[in-house]
Amino acid sequence: MLKDFRTFLLRGNVVDLAVGIVIGVAFGAVVTALVADLVTPIIAAIIGKHDFSSLTFTVNGSIFRYGAFLNALVAFVSVAAAVFFFVVRPVNALLARRQRGHDPEARTCPECLSEIPAAASRCAYCTAQIASAT
Repeated sequence: MLKDFRTFLLRGNVVDLAVGIVIGVAFGAVVTALVADLVTPIIAAIIGKHDFSSLTFTVNGSIFRYGAFLNALVAFVSVAAAVFFFVVRPVNALLARRQRGHDPEARTCPECLSEIPAAASRCAYCTAQIASAT
């Protein structure tokens, strides 16, 4: 039973998940700091107020604290914008640049296993002669 537990823990999925969670928590702290230290002061400079929690209205003696909701909404939109502009867009641009050079008809070199364009007759890496694809 102990051997099975050890095998379970050392499987790639569990270790990858643990690393992903740790990196996610650290990245969350970076994004939170970005929003709290850079984005929120910009909002405060534009609007003149960065904390809306004191905003309320009353109906028949019931107090509605919509300011706390506005704080949460601004924080969410700020975090989403920061993640989109500083993570998603750069990663998408990097992946698009990587795909641009990909030839769907490329072949694999039998000597070094590198990718060879369909029109090439010699491998660019190991200079092995490649048979034509006819």
